[in-house]
Amino acid sequence: MMQPFGWADSPFQCRGGKTRRNRPAASPRGSVVPGTMMPVSSVVVCEDLTKHFGAVRAVEGLSFTVEAGEVVGFLGPNGAGKTTTIRMLLDLIRPTRGRVEVLGTDPRRGGAALRSRIGYVPGDLALYGRLNGRQLLQFVASLRGVAPAEALAERVGVALDRPIGTLSRGNRQKLAIVQAFAHAPDLLVLDEPTSGLDPVAQRTFRALVREATDRGCAVLLSSHVLGEVQRIADRVAIVRMGRLVTIEPMRDLEAKALRVIEIRFGGPVPAEAFANLPGIRSVEVEGDLLRASIAGPVDALVKTAARYTVDSIAGHEADLEDVFLAYYAEATDAPA
Repeated sequence: MMQPFGWADSPFQCRGGKTRRNRPAASPRGSVVPGTMMPVSSVVVCEDLTKHFGAVRAVEGLSFTVEAGEVVGFLGPNGAGKTTTIRMLLDLIRPTRGRVEVLGTDPRRGGAALRSRIGYVPGDLALYGRLNGRQLLQFVASLRGVAPAEALAERVGVALDRPIGTLSRGNRQKLAIVQAFAHAPDLLVLDEPTSGLDPVAQRTFRALVREATDRGCAVLLSSHVLGEVQRIADRVAIVRMGRLVTIEPMRDLEAKALRVIEIRFGGPVPAEAFANLPGIRSVEVEGDLLRASIAGPVDALVKTAARYTVDSIAGHEADLEDVFLAYYAEATDAPA
């Protein structure tokens, strides 16, 4: 029978049109998360975190924090060092150098007490194939000393009476999500959590994340689904070849993305009236239709358009994918 890999409360084995809720700004240290008595502090701290596998530098000098009540999106292509970083946070592997602190504790010394406060969805999922979902949740609950999360499983929409080995990838992923959220952890570490999920399950997942952060839980979310990150992340960390390219609030990243605005006027308008406005990258006018590419606020564009008769305005939202690719291109072009 497959044995737990050393994660005291997990039966996993390691193998290798957008909307986002408006959250209040992060509270200063020493205050509390709104609606809770949990003090705001850095739930995860990485300083100069480095991991070498022989000559391979998987992670190099990575420094960032994750605060209580926030979601940090952890982005990068395959091989960027995301999963290696997560495994160091969970003490599944040890860093070559640097400091890691999770919930105020060194993960190497926190043991089962620390791990009981963490919910984890691994990127490469392996479960006990001969157990059914109900037996798995009962097993996990017995390790944690809590009741099985069958109500949560029903909400997520996973069948509990079938052997796990017969479940689809999406249903196995649902089980992983249920066990991660079941004990109301203080930290959620989610590595590609929505892989294989249908749109309804993805929506439920986002609601669970929202509820977790509302009670003060910190979330580190690694995902290739940039639209998902854009919907729920407060900040985004982009890594390339094990190094941090940037970590910024989501709104700041979105402000840097080019948006396409289309304005239809009551009659022809001069293109030169719009060409030199702040943030404008390009302007095309065809009769009464103006198309403008703009980075940042659209206030100047809207005020200038208001000088003429406006019939309609349409816009394409800022896309995190464009920002991510631009950052990655800049990092690729920069000297090593």
